[in-house]
Amino acid sequence: MKENLMDVYNCIKTKLAVREFKIDPVPDSLVLRILQAGRWAPSSMNHQPWQFIVIKEKPVLESAVAIGEIRPFVATAPMAIAIVMDDYDRPLLDAGRVLQQMQLMAWSDGIGSCFVGIPEQNITVLKRFLKIPEHLDLISIMPFGFPSNKIEGFNKVRKPLSQLVHSEKFGEAYQL
Repeated sequence: MKENLMDVYNCIKTKLAVREFKIDPVPDSLVLRILQAGRWAPSSMNHQPWQFIVIKEKPVLESAVAIGEIRPFVATAPMAIAIVMDDYDRPLLDAGRVLQQMQLMAWSDGIGSCFVGIPEQNITVLKRFLKIPEHLDLISIMPFGFPSNKIEGFNKVRKPLSQLVHSEKFGEAYQL
């Protein structure tokens, strides 16, 4: 297994949404690392309410995109992972934790991804297509793959902390 050389801070700082992928498959060893990162995500009361569906077959991925009316770039990825949640306590909070950990692990290994929402009116039919039990929630089908373009050196634009951070009460400047 390749040693991971990207530290957490750099991974968070450089993470980008990737919507264009090379056709190269994601090695199973990296898929496993992504899934393990999701499995190790924290959850409310350690309930671990997630299930994952790994989609590698192009016809299945293309059909899911068409049925769910999901963003077309998802079908161009060599694989995707459907995030499915038990409706327990805080499913959206826990789903966000899982998604972020999986994306950061992927990014640290040179794999790009992008959160993709599913139109509410298409979730039921997409769940049927993926054979997801009715009592579970389909949160996203996230594409994963090697970015098609070199993205090193890209500088993300972010608001300065002075516009985001307050001290003790809202509106009181936090002194850094």
